[in-house]
Amino acid sequence: MQNESVDVLIIGAGPSGIVAAAHLYNQGHKVKIIEKSKFPRFVIGESLLPRCMDHFEEVGLLDCLKAKHFEVKSGARFLSNDVVCNFDFSQKHTKGWDWTWQVPRADFDNALATELINKGVDINFEQEVTNVVFNADGSSLTTIKTETEENHFINAKFIIDSSGYGRVLPRLLGLDKPSSIPTHSSIFTHVKDIKRPEGKEGTLITFDVIDKDTWFWVIPFSNGITSIGFVGENSLFEGYEGSTTQVMNNMLKLSNYYYDRFSDLNYEFKPVHIKNYSKAVTKLYGKGFALTGNSAEFLDPVFSSGVTFATESGLLAAKLISKELNGECVNWETDYANYISEGVTVFSSYVKEWYTGNLQTLFFHRPENLEVKKQICAVLAGYVWDKSNPFVKKHNRIIASMAHLINMQKETSTK
Repeated sequence: MQNESVDVLIIGAGPSGIVAAAHLYNQGHKVKIIEKSKFPRFVIGESLLPRCMDHFEEVGLLDCLKAKHFEVKSGARFLSNDVVCNFDFSQKHTKGWDWTWQVPRADFDNALATELINKGVDINFEQEVTNVVFNADGSSLTTIKTETEENHFINAKFIIDSSGYGRVLPRLLGLDKPSSIPTHSSIFTHVKDIKRPEGKEGTLITFDVIDKDTWFWVIPFSNGITSIGFVGENSLFEGYEGSTTQVMNNMLKLSNYYYDRFSDLNYEFKPVHIKNYSKAVTKLYGKGFALTGNSAEFLDPVFSSGVTFATESGLLAAKLISKELNGECVNWETDYANYISEGVTVFSSYVKEWYTGNLQTLFFHRPENLEVKKQICAVLAGYVWDKSNPFVKKHNRIIASMAHLINMQKETSTK
């Protein structure tokens, strides 16, 4: 048995854990990351938002990502029958980054981890946190199971849980709670996109809206691979019989726009089916720990918020921990929980209003209201804390109100 001591133990080497570790390391703190997987490893969540570019730049990780030449994402396209809604990140209400990337997460996460290792941060792969005991002062003793099945113990002044879908501390401490987001399933895979169109059409991230509750994502990567996946109510997937490959084959028939492009291609891996993916927790922090990224909240992927919330919460948690380690007083409720919850709540409103159909009404109504579109675009770019934006400040009512007005106008015009 081995023991070591660190200032901060970080669980998970995804974008949230890496950004948190980079900031803490830059501030001179002793950091250690424990990662269950061996990198590179597959993970879903391949579409980023411009807001996260601020975080990579701030902690010195932007250049290593630019060197990988990932597919540039300058907006997003939504299709509904014959109506197209294009969002251009350069045409948004809030100032900030006008582009980001569409990335194979195996390559993206590995690039971040490799850069951090090269800087001198200690990352242990293929190790698993099996138990954590917190002391009254917030310090902790964590039990780590190594690849050789031996136990290793780490004393830490603070723990950041960035374990994503692993949700280590929520499981160990009983912090999980049902999500308020409607229950949906997804099925996804990768294809070698040999029929990809030339030019911009072949690079666009697109959401093909099949009906109010069902949509199809298409995320092209610069390496010729494209991520494809369907999201819908659980009952939709139960209506198909057979393997996930057969389910994906059948569901592709729902997309008139993309069926010919993807219908006869081989899948790079057997399609993965995830049911009831939205998650929530009873609290975002406690004495000696903070939950970041998907360990805290995992929202429906329709607006690609996952990585942005991961890096936003990871960086903020790291900044607050650094203050505490330097003897400063931190109000975790105000400075962390309330702040992160505000952003999550805004995005949750958009997810919920997407599935009521109200947000889809705004997207596909013609003629477009360009000012409204700019305000919505800022939210879709991840700038969900900008209260100068009416679609942030009034998020809980403005979407439904405008959709109602549009529907009333339609009724009036048909009489």
